Amino acid sequence: MDDTGNEGFAARLARELRAARLQAHLSTAALAAATGVSRGAVLKVESGTTQPSAALLGRLCGPLGLTLSSLFARVEGPERQDERVVRAAQAPVWTDPATGYRRRSLSPAGEDLELTEIELPAGSAVTYPAAAYARIHQQVWVLEGVLALTEGATEHLLGAGDCLALGPAADCTFRGHGDGPARYLVVTAPA
Repeated sequence: MDDTGNEGFAARLARELRAARLQAHLSTAALAAATGVSRGAVLKVESGTTQPSAALLGRLCGPLGLTLSSLFARVEGPERQDERVVRAAQAPVWTDPATGYRRRSLSPAGEDLELTEIELPAGSAVTYPAAAYARIHQQVWVLEGVLALTEGATEHLLGAGDCLALGPAADCTFRGHGDGPARYLVVTAPA
């Protein structure tokens, strides 16, 4: 189920981000300061007037105590909370309008272990701040293509079959390397 361009999805995303900010007792100014995102950009995302990129969502999620997967689970709504099986045709898909990064949520909502399939076009990059990794353990397993993953100051060039366990929280950049897209599985669990 591709949610790209789905106005209902975009409105729910805006609403859930605002609800998460309020639940965290943060003003828009405080969230902006914590993320380095302008207050105006936070307001545009929360009002649904802009389609945020994966990098922007990752920056906003950290101080809110969310992962991208948990944010998307909230957006997908309570109807998914009781699902124990996610059928391939029903797995929610979201495409970043800025990079073409495509994420498919593979895990049932509400589980501690999250499986997410990502396809990142060659040459595209997505950067997440260290705050996005502060409360989680994450492993990345490359299924196809080549992924250049920069973790802090260390670059890892990962090919099909390679798996990396991320270390202590650091800024991370994921970049599609080579001629074709990099397709990889991200496994996330609470720290």
